[in-house]
Amino acid sequence: MDYLPLHFNLRAAPVLLVGGGVIAERKANLLMEAGARLTVVAPECQFELPEASGPHHWIARGFETSDVSGMRLVVAATNDLAVNQKVSIAAQAQAIPVNVVDQPDLSTVIFPAIVNRSPVLMSVGTGGGSPVLTRLLRQQLEALVPDTMVRVAKYLTSRRPRLKSFYPDIDVRRKAAETFMAGPGIGYAERDAWSVADDYLFSDLGASRGEVYLVGAGPGDPDLLTLRALQLMQKADVILYDNLVSPKILDRARRDADRVYVGKRGGLASTSQLSINEQLVLLARQGRRVVRLKGGDPFVFGRGGEELEALVKAQIPFQVVPGITAASGCAAYAGIPLTHRDYAQSVRFVTGHPKNQQVDLPWREFISEGQTLVFYMGLGGLAEICAQLIRHGKAVDTPVAVISKGTTPESVLVKGNLETTPGLVARAQLSSPTLTIVGEVINAPSAQVALQQIHD
Repeated sequence: MDYLPLHFNLRAAPVLLVGGGVIAERKANLLMEAGARLTVVAPECQFELPEASGPHHWIARGFETSDVSGMRLVVAATNDLAVNQKVSIAAQAQAIPVNVVDQPDLSTVIFPAIVNRSPVLMSVGTGGGSPVLTRLLRQQLEALVPDTMVRVAKYLTSRRPRLKSFYPDIDVRRKAAETFMAGPGIGYAERDAWSVADDYLFSDLGASRGEVYLVGAGPGDPDLLTLRALQLMQKADVILYDNLVSPKILDRARRDADRVYVGKRGGLASTSQLSINEQLVLLARQGRRVVRLKGGDPFVFGRGGEELEALVKAQIPFQVVPGITAASGCAAYAGIPLTHRDYAQSVRFVTGHPKNQQVDLPWREFISEGQTLVFYMGLGGLAEICAQLIRHGKAVDTPVAVISKGTTPESVLVKGNLETTPGLVARAQLSSPTLTIVGEVINAPSAQVALQQIHD
């Protein structure tokens, strides 16, 4: 280990910053955020110090060796190598930690990249060897650690004295805390429901009762998963997923989580909704953390409402994580605005899945001008949908776009009108899942550019 990572308490501590440029300003902001009393030494200073007559002040001259005396930390942020070397030598002569920006050979301490979720702080560094890699690693940590950890940290800090009293044995106390962090109790701490969280932290409830997360997986592209979806997929013990969840999305889940397929495919054996509801309740009662992973958004033609009702009835803790629904994702990737002040002032989401070979919908309501229609699961009933719209007064030349496997590399788009689209789709042999968009928005300039790129 080249460096020992430490978190330095600088609250009210005197710190010397040599330099007054842009880089020095970044260090000044960081040091002041940590509570340091800052002295800036530089002939010119391009930034202002708050409370200039108070804890922070600027000395308008060049560096002198005596400036380091009495300092807790020294930072050199100039573009003059000779000055930086002088600062480093002076600080080390008095055994004061010193950092010279971008010169680790002159430094006894380095500034890591910081993920600030105070009171939770995480730092990552590469020994000053690769700032770009350090920033990349910090970005990955930012994505994995939610802001709600601030609330969890505050909750656990407030409960620490009581925890020590309640669990005098350190091993028992550690196990209780680990059980709490792995169970639904942490979710209540994240939501500031501290009294409910206490029920899990100060009892064995967390070990005997699990939680269910209804998570939207988005329209297909794994990069469209929300951060919250990814975080919960990483902590799940079991994942129940449907037909619209691709292997690439499942690859983002916790490696050792059990995966249970509960999808529904036309013409094949299907898992009933009642069976899915029962599995969710049973697994949670076994103390397991369950992700119910659903394509798109759980509450947009995803039957998430029915699953939620079953969880509420069984008194199972749950969280709902919305996802990017297929209408938004697929239309955006095709450059089709669902609303546009020149073409459509409203949008309507409709399930186009035929029941008993019939698509029974309020067709007359769909004829209004300035409206975009989006049909989910409409491949099998596409010919009937187009015929009914024409029969009820929609112009035959109304633009139609059918998108298969939208947002994925296998995406295919067919464009026509109400009269021609069924034949075009049949010849293209599109496969599910598909999304059908009907309306003048398909003629919007942005759509024309995107569609041309797709065809090219």
